[in-house]
Amino acid sequence: MPTKWLCTLGMFIVDDFEFLDEQGELTGRTLDPQVGGGGTYCVVGARIWLPPDEIGMIIDSGEGFPASIKHVLDSYGPQMWLYRRRTDGVPYTTAVNIYRGDQRGFRYTTPTIRITPKDFQGTPLDCPQHLHFVCSPERASVIMGEVEERIGWNPVIIYEPIPNRCVPEQLPALLVVLPKIDILSPNAEEAMGLLSMPLPVTMSKVEEAARDFIGHVKSAVIIRSGELGAYVLRRGDLNGIWIPPYWTQDESDQLKVVDVTGAGNSFLGGLSAGLRLSNGDLLEAMLYASVSASFTIEQLGLPVITSRGDTEEWNGESPGERLNKLRRRIYERAGTT
Repeated sequence: MPTKWLCTLGMFIVDDFEFLDEQGELTGRTLDPQVGGGGTYCVVGARIWLPPDEIGMIIDSGEGFPASIKHVLDSYGPQMWLYRRRTDGVPYTTAVNIYRGDQRGFRYTTPTIRITPKDFQGTPLDCPQHLHFVCSPERASVIMGEVEERIGWNPVIIYEPIPNRCVPEQLPALLVVLPKIDILSPNAEEAMGLLSMPLPVTMSKVEEAARDFIGHVKSAVIIRSGELGAYVLRRGDLNGIWIPPYWTQDESDQLKVVDVTGAGNSFLGGLSAGLRLSNGDLLEAMLYASVSASFTIEQLGLPVITSRGDTEEWNGESPGERLNKLRRRIYERAGTT
């Protein structure tokens, strides 16, 4: 059985939304629940570039799992999903995203079920070439222990520290596991939180944070920094490179930015796919990652895939055309500096 290129240990979640005013009272604004979860966004970000049989994740589904949700998931390719039966009476994991002004909170509203590398054994997801996960540093160490138990399996590890563990107290545990991590990718606030660096985020602070981490990882540090873009520093390099976001700060582009939920997860799925399609060129893979994120932030929930003949489109556009446009923009900018 051929191995998958990318699998994630991230979860499938159905997101609900609450909107609060400055006093913490509900505003009355409502949104329909959306299919989400860090794992889901990651593999869909990769699916923008790769066929569905090269990607995979586990979905825990119980009695009452809606056919409408399964229809949405299967639109990306049923080969991506390994449905695992829940026995706790919960149809699927849910969470609520809480918006209060510019602040965003998050909490689970049903029990969660952890996914581990051992869960892949004996399934089509076993021993993927790339493994992605989002968790605490302590949990990352447990996961890497399971990976190391599989003789002959040496996946590229793409690790996102979970946001609520990106605090200075977690830095020692993070430094323990980082020598086993190929690509570390927090966002800017998370990186600065771990390193006790004060806000606001600036490009110089992001670069400093990457330098602090790079000596501990195997390959690269990528710090996702919203409208600033993403900064990538490879081990052995003196300086890193900024890759801009696909959507610029132009007013017309900003109208395309609806919700950034899942953008970072999708970015890393696109990165993994880009590494495959560029024969391991990390800088080129960053462009694929940026384009994947661009489709994710155009709407609430996941981007929509459609087919036109033999060509797939995402939100009605070609990922390849966006990739070429972003590449041209970067080359033009480099030519003027």
